[in-house]
Amino acid sequence: MTFILDLAQVRGQKNHVDRRFAPSAFEAQHDEFMVIGEVSLRFDIEKDQASYRLTGSLHAVLELPCSRCLEPMAWPVDTAFDVRYVPALPSVAGAESELADEDLGTAFYEGDALDLGQLVREQFYLTLPMKALCRVDCQGLCADCGVNRNVAICQCERRWVDPRLAVLKRVLPEGGSEPSH
Repeated sequence: MTFILDLAQVRGQKNHVDRRFAPSAFEAQHDEFMVIGEVSLRFDIEKDQASYRLTGSLHAVLELPCSRCLEPMAWPVDTAFDVRYVPALPSVAGAESELADEDLGTAFYEGDALDLGQLVREQFYLTLPMKALCRVDCQGLCADCGVNRNVAICQCERRWVDPRLAVLKRVLPEGGSEPSH
């Protein structure tokens, strides 16, 4: 399955593109997620001299680990995008450039083709949560024994002592009350 969009095939000012990709087309490339559902990419492409504007939507289902319990969870992707592609300029060694706000939706292409796989992966990363949770009340893993506290109850003691107050244990008697005078 090809991710390449041949720009020579773009006729007229506006064209509609509808592509579907199987999950197997997105083999793991050290991503922190895995594609587990069909990827649907729909967009309109408008040509303006040498630049192209893609506005559309992406639908898919990703699998990623829960941040607390590390169990795999499904993450639905349903996002809209608006990206402008401009020809890549040869880089000049040592040259620095500053990005303006309007440049954040700009990508580059070389030759007469756009890599839609790169566009899809970028949209996946933009939709990933900062902290993925399998459910709101996920209990996570026990820090001592490592058991998933959503499925089992560990027998670890849950007593936490603030290390800043550990010095007071030496001053106070074992009962925790103030010393008698």
